[in-house]
Amino acid sequence: MGGDRLSSEELEQEKKYRITPFQQMMSSCTGALLTSVLVTPLDVVKIRLQAQQKALHSNRCFLYCNGLMDHLCQCINGKVNAWVNRPGHFTSTIDAFSKIIRNEGVLSLWSGLPPTLIMAVPATIIYFVSYEQLRVLFSDSYTKMTGVAEQPVIIPLVSGGLARLWAVTVVNPLELIRTKMQSKRLTYRELQQACADLYGARGLRGFWLGYIPSISRDVPFSAIYWGSYEGIKKMCGHEKDPSLSFSFMAGAVAGSIAGTATLPFDVVKTYRQIELGEVDFSEQKGQRLTTTREVFIKIYRTSGVNGLFAGFVPRIVKVAPACAIMISTYEFFKKFFTEYNRKLATE
Repeated sequence: MGGDRLSSEELEQEKKYRITPFQQMMSSCTGALLTSVLVTPLDVVKIRLQAQQKALHSNRCFLYCNGLMDHLCQCINGKVNAWVNRPGHFTSTIDAFSKIIRNEGVLSLWSGLPPTLIMAVPATIIYFVSYEQLRVLFSDSYTKMTGVAEQPVIIPLVSGGLARLWAVTVVNPLELIRTKMQSKRLTYRELQQACADLYGARGLRGFWLGYIPSISRDVPFSAIYWGSYEGIKKMCGHEKDPSLSFSFMAGAVAGSIAGTATLPFDVVKTYRQIELGEVDFSEQKGQRLTTTREVFIKIYRTSGVNGLFAGFVPRIVKVAPACAIMISTYEFFKKFFTEYNRKLATE
């Protein structure tokens, strides 16, 4: 199928108004901050409800996600040794909101926010800027070869996958260190020793423990998400100038599609991340961790296909609004900066 054809002059004119990498960073940073602020209270309440209703194994780790990143807490004697371990009995979500605000103050709803801001925001910036740069590079190459301005869906799909691969590769050592800090509440001196033990036992490659399950989930998710999102925009005729409400809706739908398709990988990554939180880095090279393939087989043999799709509703409930808020905010500021650049060019 053909699309709108651009002359070389029109293509160069369109490039003038594109947002710069710094503006892309500002757009993605704003989206990450807004997503964190809006989604964290929902997850704080959910985790507090789970902590009182669910019997947690002694000395095990407890994983939760607020829409942007995973967090790991240590459980001691059946209790969560973290910000979720606070008094109060809640009968419902509304009751939890009310009692937390009344007894602990409204700021307690953002108790899990600091670790998110420390790492999720930089990781989101790397991811979105990489995606935008790759998408523009591939789109320009395609337009130059064909003269067609309309990009095929394969471009955002590949760009999203490669951007996430790069972001996970860069952030994985920090993710591993953060997991250890959250699982054992280490001091910085103890963390330094843990890193030294890890390097001594496994070498430099040790800092990429958990890398395979991370990319097994995140790379397909990003590829499917961006392919779906751009495909929805194209199908509905909003490819060039999506409104805020349309971006929100399309982001939620694309996030739901990607979240459903990659749920088995999310289950495996959760299992592996908890294992990494509990492993002792001071052990020698002989210490063996379960492989991603072994986890898949174990879950399948134990619980069948249903086990690989465990937690479907909670994952979609978190992923859909987080994706919707993030992409609609990002698109809004992309449009804002594009208009800003257009005004500068015409003055």
